[in-house]
Amino acid sequence: MRKFLFIIAVLGSLVANAQEVICHRGYWDAEGSAQNSISSLVKADSIGAWGSEFDVWMTADGVLVVNHDEAYGGVLIETAKWKQLKNMRLKNGEKLPTLEQMLKCGKKLTTKLIVEMKPHNSKAQEQEAARKIVALVKKLKLEDRVEYITFSYQGMIWLKELAPQGTPVYYLNGELSPSKLAPLGMAGIDYNIGVMREHPQWIDEAHSLGMKVNVWTVNSDRDMQWCINYGVDFITTNAPERLQQLLAP
Repeated sequence: MRKFLFIIAVLGSLVANAQEVICHRGYWDAEGSAQNSISSLVKADSIGAWGSEFDVWMTADGVLVVNHDEAYGGVLIETAKWKQLKNMRLKNGEKLPTLEQMLKCGKKLTTKLIVEMKPHNSKAQEQEAARKIVALVKKLKLEDRVEYITFSYQGMIWLKELAPQGTPVYYLNGELSPSKLAPLGMAGIDYNIGVMREHPQWIDEAHSLGMKVNVWTVNSDRDMQWCINYGVDFITTNAPERLQQLLAP
């Protein structure tokens, strides 16, 4: 059965639209860059990546900070004040960026800005983070350049409610089929490569519902080729130039 699904996927990919590359935490595996840095965003744009993903937390005093882990330098972001974080440095020497700094940089570029809102321990704080993220995107007139992703089910609902109608919002957690997400108005599924290998039928299911499919974090040639063959819409990777080579006609 899996072999049959694979053959169908390969045939479908021949007529599928071009697949797009998303840099995971920006193009950080490049000289002078660092994960979730301004440089990683600029470098993602410089290679023509369709999108660049970055992660957002909110401090206790309401500052939106870009970082993957819940803590940086031993400081828990959502319980800290910005003054405790603002002078911290990334591995490339840049300061820990705010979302505003990242978006203002992105405004000068063309790559799509993929904003991941992290699940907060305080749901009230997470809801406020969602409100402030969407408000900042509107203030900077970037609503047509931003897409939202999150592991938080409730956060997904808040982002969908707050963002302008038609704004793409994707769920990351991996336990819900496309048919469960479609009634909620989600743009598609955005699941780990392991989840998608277990549920390849979700790709066709999503497409039949008019939804998109992104797969993360796809770093090996084997996994990249699997995603290409199955015709997923977006592939998120730490190796964007290698993926671009495999996608080249």
